[in-house]
Amino acid sequence: MNAATVSYKRHRFPPQIIAHAVWLYYRFPLSQRLAEEMLLERGIVVSYETIRRWGMKFGPDY
Repeated sequence: MNAATVSYKRHRFPPQIIAHAVWLYYRFPLSQRLAEEMLLERGIVVSYETIRRWGMKFGPDY
């Protein structure tokens, strides 16, 4: 993945959290709600809908 081609501008969360959420969803057979719960256990409050949007936007780049 080339970091210069992925733009995280205008996103509320840092790129590391976005990358981790997308990685969780695509790497393991998880639903978006399970990925949401796993992030919540780490203290990161993000909705499953946001993970879905991140997956559509950043998933092909990962």
